[in-house]
Amino acid sequence: MASLCYSLLLTPKLSPLSLNPKPLSNLTFRNQTKSNVRLQRRPTITRMSLNPTPATERLISAAAYTLPFFNSLQYGRYLFIQYPQLGTLFDPLLPLLSLYKSVPYASFVAFFALYLGVVRNPSFSHYVRFNSMQAVTLDVLLVVPLLLTRILNPGRAGLGHRLMVWGHTGVFVFSCFCFVYGLVSSILGRTPYLPFVADAAGRQI
Repeated sequence: MASLCYSLLLTPKLSPLSLNPKPLSNLTFRNQTKSNVRLQRRPTITRMSLNPTPATERLISAAAYTLPFFNSLQYGRYLFIQYPQLGTLFDPLLPLLSLYKSVPYASFVAFFALYLGVVRNPSFSHYVRFNSMQAVTLDVLLVVPLLLTRILNPGRAGLGHRLMVWGHTGVFVFSCFCFVYGLVSSILGRTPYLPFVADAAGRQI
């Protein structure tokens, strides 16, 4: 009897929880659920992938805008006569301009080379083709004031002559703006959208 009482004292007491243990599968499932919830609540970090424009495409696009600019210099002669100091801004371009003028029919050759060789060439990217098409469209529009001058023949004096001078000066200033805007944007790898030109060029691509 004494040995039986002594054995009962040594027997560990079982808690109510130990009598009805919970299955381990439920615990693991809850732990997995909590971990999934925590993973889902973590903010997703998106990294922007930069795709810079290649240097060759920038160079071709920048060179394309020199075609309408060179052809528009004839409209700035009245502005150069009135303000001779403006000619110093274009002195760095004189070697390129003299080379351009030395080639026979350079304007027509450059126009068709740019249109057929670049704009209609699917091997070039859309960026190069769009910029080239803008330059070609602007070059075509620059012919309109010259045709109007020959048709209307405003003379060398009077109101008609003044209107012609103002019109030619405005065309030259607009072409200079397009040239600088297109050149800088092409160097930076951005797409310039010239006013009155971008919509017409975009429909042709």
